[in-house]
Amino acid sequence: MTSEQLQSGHIFLLDKPLDWTSFQAVNKLKYKLKREFNLPKKFKIGHAGTLDPRATGLLIVCTGKFTKKIPEIQDAPKEYWAEIKIGVQTESYDTEKPEILQQDYSKVTVEDVKTALDKFLGEIEQKPPIFSAIKIDGNRAYDLARAGKEVEMKSRKTTIHYIKEIEINFPLVSFIVGCSKGTYIRSLAHDIGQELSVGAYLTQLRRTKIGEYSVEDAHKNYLENDFTFLE
Repeated sequence: MTSEQLQSGHIFLLDKPLDWTSFQAVNKLKYKLKREFNLPKKFKIGHAGTLDPRATGLLIVCTGKFTKKIPEIQDAPKEYWAEIKIGVQTESYDTEKPEILQQDYSKVTVEDVKTALDKFLGEIEQKPPIFSAIKIDGNRAYDLARAGKEVEMKSRKTTIHYIKEIEINFPLVSFIVGCSKGTYIRSLAHDIGQELSVGAYLTQLRRTKIGEYSVEDAHKNYLENDFTFLE
């Protein structure tokens, strides 16, 4: 790979590890590229779709002229592997915040869970988590929430294309979900819990696909300075 090729445009598929922000992951790659290829200060690089710090998996990074492809990639359908825990909730809908509101889930059956999941197929109304990057009056919702301020999130339409490979080992439920742009799997986990009347939150999330791109083709060790894929 050459400096000219990077500036003309290249797409990197990265496997983001747990507890890294998407911004940190892109900056790590950007620093390595600029150092290795003596790229100009205004070298363009950006990711096509944020992953929460508590999520792992596919992060697509575009360089040079290919940064123009970012909106197109962001609009593509997404696929995730998700694990939720029923019978308890968290304020963040994931593991960022401690468990609260524990409820007895002993009467929930496997059939109850599958019926609940089926109700979320197709176009749905979904309210994003208050701990999200959505801007409210110029401020990030998670900044307001972490400051203890009251945050009102507006619901929006999204589409769940499929939910498959469901595995149930109470209180944990895992599945693969295909969805449209803008879907919050944390909110889906929360809403499933509300449908079951016992609460639920997202314990693990891994993005496996964005459009035609798969995490199976992603580079896994770039954050540990293994950049052999640049050779």
